[in-house]
This record gives sequence, C-alpha cells and structure tokens, in this order.
Amino acid sequence: MNPVVERISGSLIREIAGKRKVGSIDLGLGEPTLLPTMVFLERALAKSEGLGLKYTVNAGDSELRASIASHYRYPQLSTADNVCVTTGSQEAVYVTIKALLDPAHDELLVVEPAFPAYAKMASLEGVRCRTVSMDAADDFAFDAQRILNAVTSRTRLVVICSPCNPTGRVITGEQARKLGHGLLARGAGPVYVLHDEIYREQTYIEEAGHFAECYPHTIVTNSLSKSNALTGLRLGWTLASAEITAALVKTHAWVTSCASTFAQRVAQEIFSTPGALLEHARWYREQAASASGVLERSGLRFVRPEGSFYACVQLAEGTSSLAFAHRLADEFDVIAIPGIAFGPCMEGWLRLSWVCVLDQLAEGVSRIERLNSATGAASMQVSSTS
Repeated sequence: MNPVVERISGSLIREIAGKRKVGSIDLGLGEPTLLPTMVFLERALAKSEGLGLKYTVNAGDSELRASIASHYRYPQLSTADNVCVTTGSQEAVYVTIKALLDPAHDELLVVEPAFPAYAKMASLEGVRCRTVSMDAADDFAFDAQRILNAVTSRTRLVVICSPCNPTGRVITGEQARKLGHGLLARGAGPVYVLHDEIYREQTYIEEAGHFAECYPHTIVTNSLSKSNALTGLRLGWTLASAEITAALVKTHAWVTSCASTFAQRVAQEIFSTPGALLEHARWYREQAASASGVLERSGLRFVRPEGSFYACVQLAEGTSSLAFAHRLADEFDVIAIPGIAFGPCMEGWLRLSWVCVLDQLAEGVSRIERLNSATGAASMQVSSTS
C-alpha cells in the first residue's frame, strides 16, 4: 500500500453519517432534498439516442464550456478556453492542486473552518498544507487581514469556500478586494486563490464577494450538484486563465479522460435555459430564514447562514464535538456533524444541514438542545466537585 494513503485518516463526516438509521433525523450530509427537474435529463437522453455517448474532448464539450463562461461573465474568463469540465467539483479542486503546486517548494493555505477534502488532497500529492482559522468570536467571518498574515513565501494557493461549508458565512466584496490587493502588493510570484463556489447559487446576502471579479490570479470551481439537486450526476468545472486551464485540462485528461458525455448534455440544457441554475434559489432562501427562526427559538448559539444550506451551533463549554455527535446519534437518533471535522477552530460546535422538513429540523434541534443542556450540567457538576 502507498504509505501516504495509509497515513490519511478517514472521513469523520462519513463516520457519523454511517450511523443513520431508517427514521433518523438526518441533519448530516450535504445533500439536497429537492428533486432534479427531469426535463433537462429527458432532453439530454433524447439527444443521446441520436448521437450516442461518445467521448468529448478532454476539456469538455466546446458549446458547454462557452455557455459556462458566458453565464458567469467573469472578467478575462469569458471564453471556452477558460473552462475545464470535470467529474464534479471535487475533481476540479483536485486537478487544481495537482497541476498548480510543486510538492518540493509550494504550500497550500486553507481558510478554516473548511471541508476536509482540500487538506486530504494536498496530502495525497505530498503538498504541504497549512491552515488559517477564522475567529469563532466573530462567528467565523472571513477576515482578509488574518488570511494575509498567514501567507508565507512558500504559499502558492489559498483555498476559500464561500458560501462556506460548514459555517454558511459568505466573504464580502470588501474583504475579497482587500485580500486580492494584499496578495498583489506582495510583489513576488503570483499567489493563486481557489474560490470554491459550490454554493454560489445559494447566497442570501447582497454584498457577496467573487474573487474572479477582482483578482486576476483566481481559479473558480463549481458544479451542478447543489444548485440543481444533481449530486450524483458528477458534473463540475474550473474557470481560470487560458494558460492555467491548459495545465488543468492536461491533468484532468490523465485523471479521468473527460467528464460524462450524458452529464455534459444535461448541463448544456440547464445553461441553455434562462434561470435554470437558480431554479431552487428561492426555496433555499425561504428555508434559510425558517431554519434561522427554529434556531433562534432553541436558545442555542448559532451562526446565521448567509449562504449554503448549513448552520453551526455551539455546544456547552469543554464538550468534545465528536463524542457529542456519537451520543446524539446513538441515544437521540439525530445525525449531525462534529465541528472538529472542519478544523480545530470548530471544536465544540456542530454542523447542521437544514434541508429537511422543518418539523423534523425543529425536533432535531430540540433533541440537540436537550443533550447539550444535560452535557453542560454534567460538566458543571464535575467542575464543582473537583
């Protein structure tokens, strides 16, 4: 076995999710509960009946790539040459790390709290990974100066997921511009920003920042998974300069040749239909407001979601989030993800996915509050007797 693979730990998210039973209240995995619009798949199937399902070119169908670039209209990223179509956004992130970073010299800087895959992918490639944590006292708001202070001479790529998994925070335009200006002012070789925009279409604030609009060394990754309830379709993409895209396409070609032709046809139907990428946006915005109301009534401290479909709640002081999540699943039949899965700065927190029926969410939050109160009381009793 490759010793690098053996040293990489498994997923705490999947560990807890694996405890789900029939009838469990599932506030765990990041999976839409909405169903996809079948007309897009039906049209793609009809086209495939006549054309078959042959390979596309490695970069992806040229019409789809042009549609993606045209839809987002990022400055200097507006043509098919700026797009590589991938097997989901996770492959998009992986080929970016693999193509851009030299393990002998470069390092990856991950802004935490963060989905653990970024650091795991870097480890697979032997790339040094460091993290910079946002402040829990400020509800994990993105802080450009804190990120800039963590950049070193070896930093080649900074990963930011906004809207954020797990916190639901969104970087503002002001903070994105401040970070971009600060990176340019360093004067050394370029430091790239990988902006993971997987939850872009689930943004609930007006002043959201998009690095591709203000920073020339940006690589954007995204997919149809969350926007259109198509997690299993595995269709994503990168947006980058033509020079960087050529390297991404070369890497992608050896990793997976090309993305699914059928998935690309579904994507083209979506991008060709006005408003289709935002077809679920209103539901998520309304659900976010309702979920925030449920959490406010619980009395738990929580981070109000500005995007994505997550909210994070704080546990009683000194509580192990992993132990709490296991007990919550075993004794209360509620699945929620321990904050420690997203970095040490989130120890003592839980991530909740609020896409279930609101009555289930309210009951799940009520059970979390009951266990949290009992845990806090037990902790106070131990403290008073020691």
